[in-house]
Amino acid sequence: MFKKLMLPIDLAHAARMERAVQAAVDLARLYDCPVTLVGVTAETATSVAHNPTEYAARLAQFGADLAGQHGVTVDTAAYTAHDPSIDLDKTILAAARETGCDLIVMASHVPGIPEHFFASHGGAVASHATVSVFVVR
Repeated sequence: MFKKLMLPIDLAHAARMERAVQAAVDLARLYDCPVTLVGVTAETATSVAHNPTEYAARLAQFGADLAGQHGVTVDTAAYTAHDPSIDLDKTILAAARETGCDLIVMASHVPGIPEHFFASHGGAVASHATVSVFVVR
């Protein structure tokens, strides 16, 4: 059914994304398809990396570890944004087009008061994506 999965990953919060990672791995096994990890970083130093090149290397290592642990094919795509918190949704949507994925597996948080006024990243991506989106809480 699915031929290529995309998993947006926040390396600063990867430990809290275990359910989405597991869902992506399980779907990749079920449909025998690759997973593309997409990471979005700032042009400046962050808590994860000093620069976009180092970030891309850390994302690639995360992908290699994931592939080794779960026996699935994983590739990575690191994107740089001026302000990732603002540009995240449009960057993920662009990455979906560029990678040719047909399913985005995306972590989300439990909605609260702010979601009555502002869309969550998962909700915004699901609302605007041209492919299927599986939002995992």
